[in-house]
Amino acid sequence: MNARKTLKHAALTVAVASVVVAASSSALWAQSGRSRGAEVTLNLKDAEISTLIATVSEVTGKNFIVDPRVRGKVTVVSSSPMDAAAVYETFLAVLQVQGFAAIPAGDAIKIVPETNARTDGGGLISDGRGVPLDEIVTHVYTVQNVSASQLVAILRPLISQSGHFAAYSGNNSLIISDRASNVTRIERLIAQIDQSGDREIDVIKLENASAGDVVRILTTLAQAAKQADPTAQAGVVIADERSNSVLLSGEKSERSRMADIVRRLDLPGPTGGDTQVFYLNYASAENLAPILEGYAQSASTAGRASAGGAIPGGAPGSAPAPAGGGGGSGSTRVIADKDTNSLVVTAAPKDMLAIRNVINQLDIRRRQVLVEAIIAEVSQTKASELGLDYAAYNPKVGAITGILNQSTQGALSSLASAAGSAAGGVATGGTSTILSAAASLIGSGATAGGGGFTKGGSFFGVLLRALASDGDTNILSTPQLTTLDNEEAKLSVGQEVPFLTGSFSNSGGGGNNGAVNPFQTIERKEVGLKLGITPTINENNGLKLKIDLESSGIASGGAGTASLITNKRTVTNSVSVEGDQILFIGGLIDNQLTDSQSRIPLLSSIPGIGALFKSRSVRKAKTNLMIFIHPVILDDRSEADYYTRKRYDGVRSAEVRAAQGAVPLIGGARPVLPQYDSYEPYAAPAPPPAAAPAPAPEAVAPPAQDVPAVAPNP
Repeated sequence: MNARKTLKHAALTVAVASVVVAASSSALWAQSGRSRGAEVTLNLKDAEISTLIATVSEVTGKNFIVDPRVRGKVTVVSSSPMDAAAVYETFLAVLQVQGFAAIPAGDAIKIVPETNARTDGGGLISDGRGVPLDEIVTHVYTVQNVSASQLVAILRPLISQSGHFAAYSGNNSLIISDRASNVTRIERLIAQIDQSGDREIDVIKLENASAGDVVRILTTLAQAAKQADPTAQAGVVIADERSNSVLLSGEKSERSRMADIVRRLDLPGPTGGDTQVFYLNYASAENLAPILEGYAQSASTAGRASAGGAIPGGAPGSAPAPAGGGGGSGSTRVIADKDTNSLVVTAAPKDMLAIRNVINQLDIRRRQVLVEAIIAEVSQTKASELGLDYAAYNPKVGAITGILNQSTQGALSSLASAAGSAAGGVATGGTSTILSAAASLIGSGATAGGGGFTKGGSFFGVLLRALASDGDTNILSTPQLTTLDNEEAKLSVGQEVPFLTGSFSNSGGGGNNGAVNPFQTIERKEVGLKLGITPTINENNGLKLKIDLESSGIASGGAGTASLITNKRTVTNSVSVEGDQILFIGGLIDNQLTDSQSRIPLLSSIPGIGALFKSRSVRKAKTNLMIFIHPVILDDRSEADYYTRKRYDGVRSAEVRAAQGAVPLIGGARPVLPQYDSYEPYAAPAPPPAAAPAPAPEAVAPPAQDVPAVAPNP
């Protein structure tokens, strides 16, 4: 039943046309047995869209749900028969022209205004193929090489007003909701844009030229080309100083052009030596020159060995290396100029390149380290002494003494001798001697004594001595040093104290008239604080510190150059510490207790009165000495300025507090450091304001002739 069925609708009225289409289609389908393989020719003119929907439903067998807002008249002209699929595609095209869309909804298809098509849904497909071109579909496209957000800005104008186009940066994908024909077109455009491109990286190792010099030349050429043509796409060129290589990135044509320039610049230079002057920024020319000579010497030896030549010190007949070191050609000379801190290098071009690379890696700015040592010493001393001394003397019988304190022994002996003299009749002299001996008994602490003389010349005396003493010492020293990385720094603060090392005296005669010419030899030694630091900065801001610390001072109680006693504390070690960390490096806790007792045998054991025959002395001393280290790495000027200003303002604040009032007697202000901000770099003064317009000639007063002009100070 392949008979052709023709549906003709006359443009009379809407109602009449609808009835004719419905009746004709029903009659025709009835005749053909509703065969879906039959072809249909559509010819509609100003027909209601509802009539077209009903006809398409009959032809295609699809169920439609029509939105009430779907209204209007359509005109369809067909000159050739169409099958059911073609009829449905034509139907979708008519809906698009009218501003409507067909949205699949299960077994039915919704006919809604196109503005609602995006929110009402649509088929989710992998691409736009296999569905009618005018059907609303949604497609998710994953972008591989370019940014999905950038594609949205480029392709958004190609999407219909009712379509949806967005990017999801999470997986770099695009979401497209539009008619299938447009989705297919957008997909093809994305496939053409989403290309990896040809931006590989070429590495060219140079043999004669310097990678840094070549890159500077290429960069200058690229800048000039950019100024001439702002739209030109320039490649990227980077120098690898370590391997003396040039890295090229960009399009293939641009890389090829730059590679050709690099190869031309890398041609061998003229033979023979070349002389260049390298001005150093941070390194010392005198220290760097021997290093470069040694490097050139080893490079020359290695070059001859690899070429099969004679090696100095090897087989007989081998030529020795030239003095002063040499590069691969053996003619390298390095001379240091101390005044300008520069190196004068004479070498072949290839050797010059190697030396330049070594200089660039050694002439770098070294970091600085601020090291603060903290030396804290706290000591306490307590002493107590109690004793009873006595003496009795009779010239005829004898003497008895109980001397338990050595400091009173000589005084009591003198006192007894004076008593004997007084008893012998030398009253005046004896009394004076007794007073002198008694005065010598007076010492530190509480001293009480008593005694007397008898008619027979006997003498007796008693002396009670009690003493208690406490001493506290608190010493805090914080020496600070700032030095370069791996550079030793020393700080010494103290005095030169004289120490007696020998003496000599001679008794002259004859011409010298018996005169004595004594003399002493004295050696002066430094006593105080000495700090030596050598920091080495490693990775992750770690520090290795070599520390040499000495703190010395004169012990209390020493007098004269022959009896000076010095206390000395020394720490020499190496530690590993992090930047801005406080580390304990050494210390001492000393606790001493001395208990001494003197007594008279037998008598001191008598209960009750035995204490009168004893003398006791107790001394307790405790010392705490702790040494800490606090290093800080100064990476830039801001950190150095911070710590410098902190110390500067601290010293200035102390001076300001001490400078209250005028200097006594002579008057005037006390010296104080200027403010830190006064040392800021000099700023050029602001330009003077524009001069006011000159007045009229008649208003200008003539200059005074009797006042000489004064030139401003330069």
